[in-house]
Amino acid sequence: MSGFVEKPEPIEVPGLVHLHTGKVRELYRNEAGDLVMVASDRISAYDWVLPTEIPDKGRILTQLSLWWFDRLSDLVPNHVLSTDLPAGAPADWEGRTLVCKNLEMVPVECVARGYLTGSGLAEYNETRTVCGLALPEGLTDGSELPAPIFTPATKAEVGEHDENVSYEEVARRVGADTAARLRQATLAVYSRGRDIARERGIILADTKFEFGFDGETLVLADEVLTADSSRFWPADRWEPGRAQPSYDKQFVRDWLTSAESGWDRRSEQPPPALPQQVVDATRAKYVEAYERLTGTSWS
Repeated sequence: MSGFVEKPEPIEVPGLVHLHTGKVRELYRNEAGDLVMVASDRISAYDWVLPTEIPDKGRILTQLSLWWFDRLSDLVPNHVLSTDLPAGAPADWEGRTLVCKNLEMVPVECVARGYLTGSGLAEYNETRTVCGLALPEGLTDGSELPAPIFTPATKAEVGEHDENVSYEEVARRVGADTAARLRQATLAVYSRGRDIARERGIILADTKFEFGFDGETLVLADEVLTADSSRFWPADRWEPGRAQPSYDKQFVRDWLTSAESGWDRRSEQPPPALPQQVVDATRAKYVEAYERLTGTSWS
């Protein structure tokens, strides 16, 4: 059992139709048929959306995505139409709301990896492959790969795991041409993001993208290169052979699996509320990643 500890009721706004409640985002459709995406301050871990929010998280994710979209626009178009607040929307939506193109979404999580960790490391340790791609011997947790790889996954519902799949399986599901375009775009965007992050002292270990079609045009959607969709590591603390310190939910995961939380992740019981020190430390990591990447202070 997993999912929402406390599933929120969507806010009703005149002229907007609520479509979906995700782990972090609420999705609406406006009267013009565009999508309105609102990033909440919710946080998830171990397939649960936790009952405690991280202040400013949704705004940080939104503003960082916009910063990246600007720097990727020559590689692939994105779905953003406007950042204007819809009429009648609550003031709290300011800074966390995007009006977006209504795309035909591709049902594939497009993952790029430049370093070995997470589920990729687990598969490598068993088979010396990731998503069917053979890798050299001798790699360990945090090793840089010889070149970035495209390791797609199926998109799961809230409370379920994404499942890594082979490139051949993606081609079977969406067609060979679309699969090739997804791989090319994913690796191009990852490589640009990796280089920009590296200049700012951050390693972009891996990341996931979502794409959709606007007619025949492949468009980058959802969020991009945030601490929710990516593993960011401080470059000056990178040390292969161990788990790397990261700019993400590390404090949340560590506390949930500690004796202090009293929670057994293998049980069917929902996780407890987070203590204030974990909330504060997690927010500080999101802010630090934003500030180091953009070079601007978060206010």
